[in-house]
Amino acid sequence: MMGERFERHRQPWTSEELAKLRTLAAKGMAMKAIAKALTRSEESVKDRAKADGIKIAKLR
Repeated sequence: MMGERFERHRQPWTSEELAKLRTLAAKGMAMKAIAKALTRSEESVKDRAKADGIKIAKLR
């Protein structure tokens, strides 16, 4: 399965990670870049952003 390459499986989000997520999303970074910066899967980032009402820019 693809998600297995992330060693940190189902780790709780830290306040630092959430702050970074908000900052990167506000800068208009792509999902893939944000996921890489946070060393989390895109799925994890997407779910967390959705739960927190954070808008992530869609690449056209």
